[in-house]
Amino acid sequence: MEVTQILFWFLSVLAVGAAIGVVLSKSPIYSVLWLIVVFFSISGHYILMNAQFLAIVNIIVYAGAIMVLFLFVIMLMNLNADAEPAKNKYLKFAGVIAGMCLMIVLVAALAESSDIKVSLARGSDVGLIKNLGRSLFTTYVIPFEISSILFLSAMVGAVVIGKKDEQKQVNP
Repeated sequence: MEVTQILFWFLSVLAVGAAIGVVLSKSPIYSVLWLIVVFFSISGHYILMNAQFLAIVNIIVYAGAIMVLFLFVIMLMNLNADAEPAKNKYLKFAGVIAGMCLMIVLVAALAESSDIKVSLARGSDVGLIKNLGRSLFTTYVIPFEISSILFLSAMVGAVVIGKKDEQKQVNP
């Protein structure tokens, strides 16, 4: 076995095991920590596919920013098992049925996609940031600039909405 195959299977088992840990953890804090492990293993898969940019963005944005935000929200909510209402047995049964239906759909989709083969030659520069930047700033420069204007207007809108109205707070 090659080193890449060993890494692939290690990261796959780690991702599946951590995902099971997310679902089976009693504490929401531990679920978030398991989810961070899942994101790191997915980033490892991105690196194996020579997509370094996606791996770094996945670590910075998802494992870094969003999971820290989840941790803060969970800690601020102060979730206790005592305060949690009891779940109905019919609701649990419906959840199991929905999960099984999802599993059947995934297995059927994977069975149909067996003819699709990804061919990446060793040393190819398919997922390199250089190619992404070249494509982004040549072919897709207009949509890129339009999205930057959209983000700028969203930031201005958030500031305007969040700003307190000084005239309403003045009491005569």
